[in-house]
Amino acid sequence: MKIELAEKVARLALAGLEREFPNKPGVVMNGLEDVKRPKDLYPVFYGHFDWHSSVHAHWTLVRLLRFCPELSCADEIRSELGREFSQEGLQSEAENLASNPSFERMYGWAWALRLGIELRGLEGTDGADGADGTEGWAKWYGPVERIIVDNAKKYLPKLDWPVRCGFHPESAFPMGQMLDWARATGEMDFEELIIERAIKYYGKDEKYPTEYEPSGNDFFSAGLNEADLMRRVLPTAEFQLWLQNFLPELAHGKAGNLLEPVTVSDLDDGHLVHLVGLNLSRAWAMIGIASNISNLGFVKSHLLAAAERHQEAGLKRVSSGSYEGEHWLGTFAVYLMTQVGITEI
Repeated sequence: MKIELAEKVARLALAGLEREFPNKPGVVMNGLEDVKRPKDLYPVFYGHFDWHSSVHAHWTLVRLLRFCPELSCADEIRSELGREFSQEGLQSEAENLASNPSFERMYGWAWALRLGIELRGLEGTDGADGADGTEGWAKWYGPVERIIVDNAKKYLPKLDWPVRCGFHPESAFPMGQMLDWARATGEMDFEELIIERAIKYYGKDEKYPTEYEPSGNDFFSAGLNEADLMRRVLPTAEFQLWLQNFLPELAHGKAGNLLEPVTVSDLDDGHLVHLVGLNLSRAWAMIGIASNISNLGFVKSHLLAAAERHQEAGLKRVSSGSYEGEHWLGTFAVYLMTQVGITEI
C-alpha cells in the first residue's frame, strides 16, 4: 500500500474517532431512560457516524500500524488507540452487545471480529500495550468477540435463507469475515457452523442473475460477495466447478454489469456515495475469487483485469471532502490495498 494513500486514510480515521456528531445510534428506544448521547451508549465506538463505521475505523488504524509502520502519524495512532481501548470501555461495549443480541447483526459483527484478528496480529509490538503497559489490547477486546460469536452461533442456525442485497444486512460478507476469525483463533466449532450454513445457503446456486446488479445504493455485490465466501469454503477444484456454474459466461469475459466500474453522481448523498464503496469491494472480491483459481487462467485474467479497473475508479473517490463518504471509504481502501483474507494470488 502506497504510503501517500495510507497517510491520507489514517488522517481520515483519526479525525472521526472522537467526532460524536452527526450520529446514527441504531438502537430501539423503549423508554426515556434509553435516550442517551452516543458516547454514553458506546464508550469506545461512538465516532464516525455509526457503531460499525467506528469499529472499522479502529480496524483501519490497527491495520495501518501493522502494514505501514513508517506512517508519520504512527505515534499519534498508538496514543489515540491506547486511550480508546480501555478495559472498562471495551467491557461496556461487550455488555451492550450481550443485552442487544440483534444489534449490528451481522455487518457490525463482521468488522468487530476483523478488528479482533488485527489486534492479535499487533500483539508483541509497542502499539499493542494497554494504557498502563501491563495488558494487551487484544485481551481487553476479548469479551466483545466472545459475545459476538455467541450471538452468531444462536442466530445462524435460525437464519433459514441468506440475505441477498448490496448493503449492510447482506449475509455473505460477514460470514466470510467470521470464517477468517474462526480459523485465525482455532474456533473449530464456529468454523464448522459457518461452512455448513454457507453450503446450505449458496452451495447449489447457479446462473447468478448478474444483470440485476447493481442497485442504486449498493456498496457490495451480493453475487461477488457470495463467490468470495465460497472460495474460502470450498477446495480449489470444487470451487472452480462451483464458479463455472455460478458465473457461466465469465470464461468469455461476460458477467452482466459486474465487470465494469460504476459511476457515482453525487458524493454528498449518503446513499449514492455507497457506489464508491461498491467499486472498491468488487475489486477485493474479484481478487479474492481469483486467489482460489488454479487452472482457469482465462477466468482469472478477466477477474484481475476487472479488479484493476474497479480499484482505479474507487480509489479516486476515497477522499472527497464530504463526510458522507469519508467516514468509511478509507476502510474499504485499506481492505482492498492490503488484500485482507487472501493468502496468495
